[in-house]
Amino acid sequence: MKSMDLKAAVIGAGIISDQHFEAMQRTEGYTPCAVVDINKDKAEQAAKRYGVRAYTDYREMMETEQPNVAAIALPHFLHKETALYAAERGCHLMLEKPMALTTTECDEIIAAAHRGNIRILVGHTQHYMAENLAAKAILNSGELGELVMINDTRHIHYYKDSRPQWFLEKAKSGGGILANLGAHSIDKIQWLTDSYVRRVRASVSHHGKRGDVEGSGIIWLELDNGIPATIVQSGYPGASRNETELIFTGGMLKLNTGQDLWISRGGAYEPVEVNAIATPFELQYRELRDAIREARDPECSGDYGRSVIAAIEQVYRSAETGTEQELI
Repeated sequence: MKSMDLKAAVIGAGIISDQHFEAMQRTEGYTPCAVVDINKDKAEQAAKRYGVRAYTDYREMMETEQPNVAAIALPHFLHKETALYAAERGCHLMLEKPMALTTTECDEIIAAAHRGNIRILVGHTQHYMAENLAAKAILNSGELGELVMINDTRHIHYYKDSRPQWFLEKAKSGGGILANLGAHSIDKIQWLTDSYVRRVRASVSHHGKRGDVEGSGIIWLELDNGIPATIVQSGYPGASRNETELIFTGGMLKLNTGQDLWISRGGAYEPVEVNAIATPFELQYRELRDAIREARDPECSGDYGRSVIAAIEQVYRSAETGTEQELI
């Protein structure tokens, strides 16, 4: 390990852990040291793949390895306890989204980070996707005039058998499709416009075959800059779709995140050439490394991660009460 390298561990050996380890290995400044999972076999398999040590208890790992960075890739209801434990020991955090179950939990994590003088990067990958970055560049250029509205649509079979049960239990996940995938949409809209959600109205449905979370929802929201947006999501069987349409006074953008980007300058859509860049996880690890070295908060800070949870809380409150909700 180089003297300036950050010792890094991953807590949670699920599918996403591979992307964390691969990004660490490809990013200057990191030395992976450990992986944790309560399933010993999963921990040992991941440890073998990446040449690190395996643990079944994150507390034991933290005390033994004393990592500089911990990636928390656990079910949502475990984010707060592990984040607090790491922050209290001066360990910087790569914290998967959603940041926590509630804004109250987010506040606890943020306070612990301040006490420990550590940096948090919440894993909102929308900021690091090539198509999204290209769309934001066009938006900021003013080429298409003033932005008028955004319509975001996502359809995916949310109740497929391969989805772990905890995702479908609100006490553990924080909610259904709107908490999990809706967080991506809220984040994408906020980030593209450099503006936070200030007002929401929402309606949801509960027709899933298991669990107690919503299976679809529609959200109308207004941003601080006055731009309105809609988010429509369904987790029932049907054709998959992940599309964000930005409407301007002089044209339109159709953004298929992870796939392609299209532009209309008043006529039919035409493809936009999108330059290849590093993976979102690599860009996240670069950003966290630089934030640590420069003693500053990263773009996806704890405060930013909290803003997404605050919006989701008001989405559910609106759906429950049937009334429009304003974010303070």
